[in-house]
Amino acid sequence: MKFIRLRTVLEMTALSSTTLYRLIETGKFPQNVALGERCVAWVEEEVEDWLAQRIAERDGGGTN
Repeated sequence: MKFIRLRTVLEMTALSSTTLYRLIETGKFPQNVALGERCVAWVEEEVEDWLAQRIAERDGGGTN
């Protein structure tokens, strides 16, 4: 398992931080993991799965 920080998540998804946190708040993006008092990260595989789901939805294979 690999953790990735906010900057990498934003680069991978091409989202703004505002949009990212809005998606997290509504349950439409994987939750971050607290690594310390002021340090959070995401599980890389969960972000990659989220991206793959967006592609599947685009191609008509999504469930939403």
